[in-house]
Amino acid sequence: MDPHTVVPPYVAGPLRLEPFRALMLVPRRIGDPSTGRAFARPYKDVAARLTRWQRRGLLTRDDAPALYLHEYTAGGMSIRGLVGALDVSRRATRHEDRAVLPHEGIHPAQADDLADRMAEMQLNPAPILLVHRAGGPTRALLAEIARGTPDHQFTDRSEQRHRIWAIRDPGSLATIRTDLAGTRALIADGHHRYAAYLRLQRRQPGGPCDHGLAMLVDQGTTPLFLGAIHRTLVGTSLGDLRTATESLGMHCADASQADAVAALGQSRLAATDGRSWAVVDLSPATDELAAVEVLHRHLVPALPHGPASIGYHHTVDDALAAAAPGSAVSVLMPAPSFDLVLRIAEADRLLPEKATSFQPKPSLGVFIRSFDDG
Repeated sequence: MDPHTVVPPYVAGPLRLEPFRALMLVPRRIGDPSTGRAFARPYKDVAARLTRWQRRGLLTRDDAPALYLHEYTAGGMSIRGLVGALDVSRRATRHEDRAVLPHEGIHPAQADDLADRMAEMQLNPAPILLVHRAGGPTRALLAEIARGTPDHQFTDRSEQRHRIWAIRDPGSLATIRTDLAGTRALIADGHHRYAAYLRLQRRQPGGPCDHGLAMLVDQGTTPLFLGAIHRTLVGTSLGDLRTATESLGMHCADASQADAVAALGQSRLAATDGRSWAVVDLSPATDELAAVEVLHRHLVPALPHGPASIGYHHTVDDALAAAAPGSAVSVLMPAPSFDLVLRIAEADRLLPEKATSFQPKPSLGVFIRSFDDG
């Protein structure tokens, strides 16, 4: 973990998602790049801007609080999750009390800045993304709801398709509340916004900041895709990488590009300087650690030279383009499994920065939570 990051506090159970009155942009504004710019500086004008949009019919506000079942489809993948106001008012003091599990550290200054932005805007502009495995009653209930007619159905400007059902029935809400009380959720996206929620709650306890907007996805029903984030070690050579592996009792062998890529797995990395390729065997270090942990906590510190910096890439092509003989080594990473990330979080370990990429994420503007509505 980056020495400048810290562990965000843990929210105590039971996990609670509360109904709220959703603000929703009209479909033509959702997924539009201008929507993101609308939440940029000056933040104090954002609330007034949303009021103007509502008068112009560009923004709707629900008449009554609800939990929302949100299904979005992008790139052929459909994800369904519950959207609600996450209770962040209680802090866990014991391991067994934790309800929300981070798996990455946060930069305090960034979390402070996000908290200041939300306080100025008086809203949560988008839900953080949480993942869990739902219990049988909730899973069955949401499947039944999804078979009904949605309250909203549209395709946004980025070609994401959305279906939304408002859940207000007291019996359904009670089933969800009871079922969620016994679950733990992993933060898939939004570690800094989660930390900002906790900062706001600490500043203003007992009010709307006791909650923060969240979407809870059942990984057992409509799983998010967990992709790899590849690395480029700038200022490092393949020779440096071989020296580091030998000093740690690991093995680094020359290989063709095809063989190196084919060998990629939880205990093997593929590395290239753009001209030559090698397979790095991390065994037995990966018996207890994820490959990304071994790279950052063991291999990188053992390098005789560099890295002067580390680049991060969501595609193999981008990683390969950054490699350079003698001066930059690109390392192709395996994607960790959801269960592995969950075990790491439950064991009180944090993965290095940019270790996971949960995809796809919903477009900005589908759900907004105003502090005026609690």
